[in-house]
Amino acid sequence: MIPLSILDLAPIAEGHSVADSFRQSLRMAQRAEVEGFQRFWLAEHHGMSNVASSSPAVLLSHLGAATHTIRLGAGGVMLPNHSPLIVAEQFGTLAELYPDRIDLGLGRAPGTDMNTARALRRNMDAAVDQYPEDVQTLRRYLAQPVENQKVLAVPGCNTQVPIWMLGSSLYSAQLAASFGLPYSFASHFAPDQLLQALSLYRRHYQASIENPSPYAMAGVMAVVADSDEEAAYLFTSVQQQFINLRRGKNVPFAPPVTAMSGLWTELEKQMVNHTLQYAFVGSKASVKFQMKSFVDKTGIDELIVSIPIFDAEKRLNCVSLLAQIRDELAG
Repeated sequence: MIPLSILDLAPIAEGHSVADSFRQSLRMAQRAEVEGFQRFWLAEHHGMSNVASSSPAVLLSHLGAATHTIRLGAGGVMLPNHSPLIVAEQFGTLAELYPDRIDLGLGRAPGTDMNTARALRRNMDAAVDQYPEDVQTLRRYLAQPVENQKVLAVPGCNTQVPIWMLGSSLYSAQLAASFGLPYSFASHFAPDQLLQALSLYRRHYQASIENPSPYAMAGVMAVVADSDEEAAYLFTSVQQQFINLRRGKNVPFAPPVTAMSGLWTELEKQMVNHTLQYAFVGSKASVKFQMKSFVDKTGIDELIVSIPIFDAEKRLNCVSLLAQIRDELAG
C-alpha cells in the first residue's frame, strides 16, 4: 500500500471555538504520528467561519513542538497571497526548528472569496500572472546561495525545504512537470480533471536534481466509521458545508443530520454528489474497497485524506481506522 497522509483544515465546528479547533488539530497530528501516517498538512484559507488554518506556518510550529517524527507541511500556501521571501523565511524557520520534517506545498488560488483576496493581495492580476516566477524565486531562496546573491532568506537559505505543486487543473500539472516537482491534485473538491492531470504530469515530467522521477499524490475526503450507516450520517456535515458554500453562507462546520431531504434541492444534491464523487465513506470493509479501487485507477504514489467529521473523537477514530485499512492493504 502507498503512503497515507492527512490534509487538515482545522475545522471550526458549530458551538466550538477557534482554540478548540487548534487543540483538535494537535490531537489529530499526534494520532496520525502514532498510526504511521507519512505527513500532516494544513491548508491555507481565509475569512471562512468553518476553517481556522489561515496561518499554516504558525500552526505548524505549534504542531511540530508536540510531535516527533511525522512530516508537517502546508497543503498549501497560496503563494500569490505572499511575498516569496516571507514564505522562505517562515518555512526556513520551521525547517531549522524541525529538521527533515517540513514540506511546502504551493497553490495559485486565493483560498477565499474575492473581497478577502483583494484585501490579501492588493494587486490581483499581477500576483497570479507572476506565479511561475514566484515559485522559482522561492526555490532559489531555499537553496544554497550563489556568489553575490543580493537577497538572502535568513532563516531559509540552504534548508532545501521540499516544494510541492498543488492544484486542481491541467495548468498546475503542466507547471509541476516543467519544474520537476512533486504534484498533488485536489480531487477531494475538484474531481473532473484528475486522471487527465496525472497523465499530463507524468508524460511531460522534466527530471530535476531533487526529484529525478515524477511523484504524484491525490486528495480525497474520508469518513470511516463502525458501520456504513454511521459513516453516511457523519458525512452529512460536509454535504451541508458544500451547500452552504454554494449558497454563500459563511457558517461554522455543521453537526450531522439524520436525513438530507429538505435541506437541499435536487440540483444541489447532484452538484454535491458530483463534487464529492471520490470521497471514501463507509465501514472499514467498504472504504478498503474504495481506497484500493482509487489507487489502482490513478496509479498515485501517495494518498492524502481530509476527514470532515464534526465529532472530535469520531475524527480521531477515523484516523485509526484508515491506518488499519492501509495496513490490511499492505499485508
